Amino acid sequence: MLRKLVAVSAALLIGLSGCGGGGDEETSEGPVKLRFLSLAWQKESLAANRELVDKWNAEHPDIQVEYVQGDWNSVHDQLLTSFEGGDAPDVFQYESASIGEFAEQGYLADLSGLLSDDFKSEISQGIWDTVTVDGKVAGAPFLLESQVVIANKKLLDAAGVTVPAAGQAWTWDEFQANAQKLTKGGTYGVAWALKSPTNRVMNLSLNFDGKFFYTEGGKTEVKVGDAEKEIPRRIHDMIYVSKTASPDAVGMGGTDPLPGFFAGKYAMLPGGVFLRQQMVEQAPAGFEWVTLPPVKGTTANQAANPQTLSISEDSAGKKQAAQFVEYFLNPANQARLAQGDWLVPTGRKAGEELVKATGGKQGWDVAVASAADLTIAPFQTVSGYPEWKTKYATPALQQYFANKITLDQLGTQLVDGGKQVLR
Repeated sequence: MLRKLVAVSAALLIGLSGCGGGGDEETSEGPVKLRFLSLAWQKESLAANRELVDKWNAEHPDIQVEYVQGDWNSVHDQLLTSFEGGDAPDVFQYESASIGEFAEQGYLADLSGLLSDDFKSEISQGIWDTVTVDGKVAGAPFLLESQVVIANKKLLDAAGVTVPAAGQAWTWDEFQANAQKLTKGGTYGVAWALKSPTNRVMNLSLNFDGKFFYTEGGKTEVKVGDAEKEIPRRIHDMIYVSKTASPDAVGMGGTDPLPGFFAGKYAMLPGGVFLRQQMVEQAPAGFEWVTLPPVKGTTANQAANPQTLSISEDSAGKKQAAQFVEYFLNPANQARLAQGDWLVPTGRKAGEELVKATGGKQGWDVAVASAADLTIAPFQTVSGYPEWKTKYATPALQQYFANKITLDQLGTQLVDGGKQVLR
């Protein structure tokens, strides 16, 4: 999931039963009826979702969509039950990392022939690759999260550090050098929240072409070479060698460093692009913050795990469902959905509309520009990744970032874990 969400509605209890086969109710005398399971949870996003469905229904009397409120915390099991029971929603929201198993079991329609070329051309191939399973498109990707850096503007100015413009990212060397300039008088240059470090390391390692998972002759194994060691080593060095990153933040979750950041204890806070929302809603009066572009190595690539809209294979109204998906995710609508969730739209025109609507303020220029470097990563295609991550990678990375094992020992544990999981 793009982020851990709090349950927002019990409405799902009434939602999925009977959702599937919208066409079952289709008759020659009445409209096609579809059910759309939405996972919107923030106030602005909830309003946008409902209003877009209402607008569609008003403009398409022959294709009526029923809005069903879902919940991120329980949707996987609910969908699995509904697929097995033959009553899945016609259209549902989820994420690329989670729809693969449903596609492999034949529960999802192949969208490659249902969506128009115009719609598909708005989204980069690297993003489409994240939703392609065995050559079939399992979902329409529409919202992305990138890793950016939120910074205290006053501290940057005082240290003589110039804020880079969107699309003009610092290199890792520049980032580390600037963290050194910002480390003074009780202030650390950076706070790395590393309680759950694996996805972040996997994502950022693409900066140096670190793959971790290598497949040859149909067999996948974990390898940890220089490219894979680059990001862990740099983060570790900032904490324990240059001491420009706070050791206290190592055990923190994503938003835990915010009080210290607002108090000036940390000058820069790497994290998801959605952290900008916390800046707007929680920053004390007079606090000046800026969004810095994603730091780059040999590339600025990061792994993409977009939120998606999928169509159930059992839906009798797949053609009409695809028409609804394209309407729901047209540039103007997609821009509105992205703004409501503080995420990045996948569509090129949607991004342009979002920057125009916001004037690029609150980091929207940087957020939208970051989408160009989001692509599929090797770990996203490995079915054993979740188990490897939970049992081996996360504990090993936590030990390394706590300075309890060496970099070589980290590599050994990751490789050995791969041998256990990927046999």
